Amino acid sequence: MTILNAINWNVGPDIFHLGSLEVRWYGLFFAVGLLLLGPLVVWKIWKREALPEEWYEKLWWTILIATVVGARLGHCFFYDPLYYLQHPWEIFKIWEGGLASHGGAIGIIIGVWIYSKKVTHRSVLFTL
Repeated sequence: MTILNAINWNVGPDIFHLGSLEVRWYGLFFAVGLLLLGPLVVWKIWKREALPEEWYEKLWWTILIATVVGARLGHCFFYDPLYYLQHPWEIFKIWEGGLASHGGAIGIIIGVWIYSKKVTHRSVLFTL
């Protein structure tokens, strides 16, 4: 018997409940990355590169919106496209859960492409 066979990993998806609201690990990690660690790392790079501060705020909003929209659309269309095509209003029910990190990544790439064309007028690779 190896040590890996002795580990029993049975962590549930939710951290705690506030009434009917479930706070889940996946959502917590999305929030920490989008609202805390991501902006901190980018701000340090921004200062070192002496880039305009107004670009930073626009990038932050672009990434925030692109991640959430991309993650939600990714969940809807990667995991159950027939259901969401038949019930498109269900896409907007984000409180019922469903985010896909790979959809968020695609959303970020599209958002950065739009941001690069509209704001910095530099290459997408510069912004990435």
